[in-house]
Amino acid sequence: MQILLLGGTRFLGRATAAAARDRGHDVVCLARGNGPVPDGVRLVVADRDVDDALAAVADRSWDAVVDMATQPGHVRRAVRDLRTPHRVQVSTANVYARFDLPEQPEGSATVPALEADAMAGMEDYGAAKVACEEAVRAAGGTATVVRAGLIGGPGDVSGRLGYYPWRFAHPTGTDVLVPPDLSMPTAVIDVDDLATWLVEAAERGLDGTFNATGPTTQLGDLLDLARRVAGSDAVARPVPEDVVAAEGVNPWMGPTSLPLWVDDPAMRWFATLDTSAARREGLRTRPLEETLARALAEEEARTTPRGCGLTDEEEIRVREAIDRR
Repeated sequence: MQILLLGGTRFLGRATAAAARDRGHDVVCLARGNGPVPDGVRLVVADRDVDDALAAVADRSWDAVVDMATQPGHVRRAVRDLRTPHRVQVSTANVYARFDLPEQPEGSATVPALEADAMAGMEDYGAAKVACEEAVRAAGGTATVVRAGLIGGPGDVSGRLGYYPWRFAHPTGTDVLVPPDLSMPTAVIDVDDLATWLVEAAERGLDGTFNATGPTTQLGDLLDLARRVAGSDAVARPVPEDVVAAEGVNPWMGPTSLPLWVDDPAMRWFATLDTSAARREGLRTRPLEETLARALAEEEARTTPRGCGLTDEEEIRVREAIDRR
């Protein structure tokens, strides 16, 4: 197959380009060129904010177009300018309107689609992805819309999944500070498992909307696996909620945070999805322990600042606050 990948230089896009190449396809990536594409894949440099950005790849029909875009205008122009019988659109679980229910299926209510071509800020993320979904469904032909959950593994610059195995491997004391609720439901999909399935969907011309993430796992069990892959003697120490608040520790992601935990009951099941439809169509996910080990290797090789979790100084400060309590 001749596959056009809109993206391909970072994380999931790059993994998808490599998966398509490894399955024998002729792969062209169109991207800004902020990073390298895999060996054997051709890069066309273009800025999709420009109206005619796709001109260099619009003079032919592609067997499939795989799009990683978030901005609705990018997807609307791809539908306008590119000829293909099948499109694969990478969407997100953020499209859903509520997260207080476990493992919601694809038929659950979504937020209204963003009418504008560009997000004003990350508060528009879910609505923007809904607009992207609607554009590819209206394009004609077949379309695979994939609502992905949290993605982990090689190339994950966020560090959300890799933080805990890394912290267990590099403790600042005899314990590792973790969220107060170890029963928090979590789920994650390995980037290479998702990438492989995206390519398989393109090969088959799979038509429909599918959730894609790993099995639901309690945070405490994930932390046990993180400790094991790190070979650590440190123990997990939950931070009481009053200390979390007093010390300015954030949930889920970002600086000074305890990743993978959400303190809002309305968002409790945010990470979980019903993936039975995708699994019936061939989605396969590796054991979480293997993805955690791959995430740890990524963190050990990191050359840029970690964007989430607690720094050594922050963890020591919060631990001292717990001890004073």
